Parts: sequence; C-alpha cells; structure tokens
Amino acid sequence: MKNSAAMVLCASALLAAGCYMDRLTGNYDSVFEINNNADDSAVLEESGRDEETRRRNEKRLQEIAAEEEPVYKMNAGDKIEIRVYDHPDLGMTTKIGPDGMIGFAYMGQVRLSGSTIASGAEKIRAGIAPYVKNPVVSITILEVESETATIAGACSKPGVFNISNSTRLADLYAMAGSSAERLFNGVDVDIADLEHSIIVRKGEILPVNFIAAINTGDKLHNIRIRRGDYVFIAQRMESSVTICGEVKHPHKRLYEPGMGLIETLTAAGWMQDTHWQHVIIIRDGLVNPKMYKVDVDGILAGKCRNVALKSGDIVYVPKDNLSEYNVFVRKLLPTAQLFNLLTSRVSAFSSN
Repeated sequence: MKNSAAMVLCASALLAAGCYMDRLTGNYDSVFEINNNADDSAVLEESGRDEETRRRNEKRLQEIAAEEEPVYKMNAGDKIEIRVYDHPDLGMTTKIGPDGMIGFAYMGQVRLSGSTIASGAEKIRAGIAPYVKNPVVSITILEVESETATIAGACSKPGVFNISNSTRLADLYAMAGSSAERLFNGVDVDIADLEHSIIVRKGEILPVNFIAAINTGDKLHNIRIRRGDYVFIAQRMESSVTICGEVKHPHKRLYEPGMGLIETLTAAGWMQDTHWQHVIIIRDGLVNPKMYKVDVDGILAGKCRNVALKSGDIVYVPKDNLSEYNVFVRKLLPTAQLFNLLTSRVSAFSSN
C-alpha cells in the first residue's frame, strides 16, 4: 500500500466526521473476540491451535527426545587431565585457555578447543611420537565450564549456568531460583508467566509447554537442556503488545483496554512501503499460537471493524506478498526482531 499515509489521513477524517464512530475500538464491548464469521470482520484467515498443529508439536518433541547425545567437544575453560602411559612425568592437569590452547611438553601450544576427547588425545599422541616411543595418551574431563545455557526474564537469578547431560528444563529453572517475586498490594507474588515462556535452540522456538514441564514433570516437555539453549521466562504482570516487522518503529508497548490494531500501527509510525497488504495478529504466546490475517485496507475503508487487541498480542507486518499463508505461519517464528522485542522491556513508545 504505497499511499499508506494518505489512507491514514483519510481514515482520521472519517473518524472526526463521525462516519466511522460505530467501528472505533473503544465503542464495542471490551470482551469482543476476533470472529472470522462476522459480516464486518477484518479477519480473512485463521491458523494454529488445531489438531494438525498439536500433532506436529508432539512429533517435534518426540524427535528431540530421541536425538542422540551429541559428542562432547572440549572448549575454553574446561579442566582436563592428560596422561601418557609409562611416562608420569608428562602427565598434567590444566585448564584449556581462553584461546582454546594448552601448553604441552615437546609440542608447545596445542589447540584442544573444538576437539573431541579421542581426537584431542590423538593430536597429542602424534605430536610427541617423534620423542616418545609408542606413546599412549588419554584425556579425562575433570570440570566442564563450556557447557552452558542461559535463562533470563522473570526468574530470581537469571544468568548463564553450567549444565550436564542430565540437566532438564525444570532443573535449569530451579538453578535460576524459580519465579521472581514482586510486591503487589502489600503481598509478595510470583511474577513468572510459564504459559508464555519460551526456549530457543539454534534459532528454533521449541514447542515446549512450561507448565507441563515444570509443574507436572512431563518428560516430553521437560526436555534435556543443550549447550547454547536460551530460556526466557515471561512476566505475567507486564501487560504489553508487541508490534514488529515492516513498520517504522518496531516496539513493545503497554497494553491498555480498548487498544485496537489501527491505533497500534499508527503508534509505530505506520507500515513501510515494503509491507504486505495484510497484517498478522499472533495471540496466546509463541509455543501454540493462534494467528489471524487481518485486512487493514478494509478497516481503513470503513468496510470492517477495527480489531481489538489483547494483552500479549503480537502485531506482525510481513514483507511482500505471501502466496501460501500456512507455509508462512510455520516459518514465521522466530525472527530476530520479534525475539529481541519479546525479551526486552516495554519501550518508550508505550506512552504514545
């Protein structure tokens, strides 16, 4: 929509003239739900939270549970013991340096970072072979400092924690002191929102139900934590709406009752010229979301009602036309911009 600014001005004029008052967000009941069947609904298509999605999520979790334990590779900070059979004078206990190197007799500096235990032992064996007859080398890991995962958000002690092969999601949550507390009406209350919390692994948001994992210990959801995992515990007392994608000012703003889609787009400086003609509203979190494709042009033309937003909604403005909506839904999450906004605090734009 190349004439977005003009359309906004036109819509504003209609509002001022009273021609559009019955469609203003604040003029219908605050409990209004998105209804794709209504004659004046701006929602063109819905997706998610169906049986197919549930089966796909369960299959993904089963694949994760069945994955073989990755072969451990040494890294900076690991404490190791090296032994050379029949040559105790060559044995040593040391930590791999920040540069991934150790110093070893006859070899000088040896890079062990990124090597498996077997390949590291072979590297040392080959290096001392010209000086030691038929050397047999072994490496033992004494302390692991490189296997870490991060947990942030509404937990008591967010940070980076060392993990082992047996560390599960509930264990990491416990390491972080579980839910943080905040004084509310004179009472300390837990602020963690497990329903909307997420775990990200190599750019993928895993379909984990935190309530099932942490409160009931469901092993399918209480997955093993892997190196590099990022867990974000949502905060249930922060009512907000996130707007991102092809808008001029992506941000997260405080939610206010009666907040609508058009007002939120306007607060974000409106859509870029590169935007697709429709907007996506993502509701009920990222793990098992409900998604709505909304006809913004129809709202501006007065043909459809403005869509009321809810606390926690994500307004996503895609780029360019999308030929297959269902494919888009599967590939939408996560984007770097969206993830960064979700894990940030409410921005200054919230006062607009």
